[in-house]
Amino acid sequence: MLDPFGRTITYLRVSMTDRCDFRCVYCMAEDMTFLPKRDLLTLEELDRLCSAFVAKGVRKLRLTGGEPLVRRDVMKLVRSLGRHLRSGALDELTLTTNGSQLARFAPELADTGVKRVNVSLDTLDPDRFAAITRWGKLDQVLGGIQAAQDAGLKIKINTVALRAINEAEIETIMTWAHGRGIDFTLIETMPMGDIDQDRTDQYLPLSVVRSRLAQRFTLDESDYRTGGPARYVTVRETGGRLGFITPLTHNFCESCNRVRLTCTGTLYMCLGQDDAADLRAPLRESSDDGLLHAAIDEAISRKPKGHDFIIDRRHQKPAVARHMSLTGG
Repeated sequence: MLDPFGRTITYLRVSMTDRCDFRCVYCMAEDMTFLPKRDLLTLEELDRLCSAFVAKGVRKLRLTGGEPLVRRDVMKLVRSLGRHLRSGALDELTLTTNGSQLARFAPELADTGVKRVNVSLDTLDPDRFAAITRWGKLDQVLGGIQAAQDAGLKIKINTVALRAINEAEIETIMTWAHGRGIDFTLIETMPMGDIDQDRTDQYLPLSVVRSRLAQRFTLDESDYRTGGPARYVTVRETGGRLGFITPLTHNFCESCNRVRLTCTGTLYMCLGQDDAADLRAPLRESSDDGLLHAAIDEAISRKPKGHDFIIDRRHQKPAVARHMSLTGG
């Protein structure tokens, strides 16, 4: 699949559900109204959609949310999609999680062919963790990370850099992760959805964070890539990898190879744009995949050159109205 700018689309991120057992302050409001369950695609429909993308050249599939592991019977889908790994049609099946359910599911995830998972973790302080997630418990997540490592899964920690909230702790989280053989990636807060707060108070440019880290550590440029938007360095003193995802200070659109599918069958060609394609209608209109493949091709032909993310300091409104939990992290 080639978009209008010659970029090959090989990466699909699929939101299993917009629901989550946390209410992170940069992601959603505490009092959220989620989609009615009747609006969600069935697991069988999600399997068929994912398989259509694999047939059209997608090599990497990431399951996201909300929190994907709160979706009922989600492991049935993971096991089914594992057939594409065994056939060689798919290079990687992975997921992004808040870690709350990892202790329960890690062994089964490893058994299905999942090799690594991304875990969102913004602090190692229990009280700060409770404040950021509103509903989360740090010891539960740390236990899940340990269970995943015990099961043989590689872990990457994703941390959203939040001004005056966790910025003084970034070095601590990095050295903690690297000391456990875990990659560590920093993410700028993305202006998506109403979160009951002023995002300008949260935004911390990663250019500033990198400059601070470079005063203490030697950051060697790295060619390492995972297929996502992160740019990596190797921290010489720890031997670990440090990634930066910078949608605002340095966008990564020129190399974008991914599209996002929601749990309702809506395809977003860009995380930071509202243009979307309805894949549920062609999916349900025919048991043959011809209509579905045509709809995917038409959607890819509309993939934009770049996103519209910006921190609006005048109006304090999100650049994109939908929440990250709807599109998938």
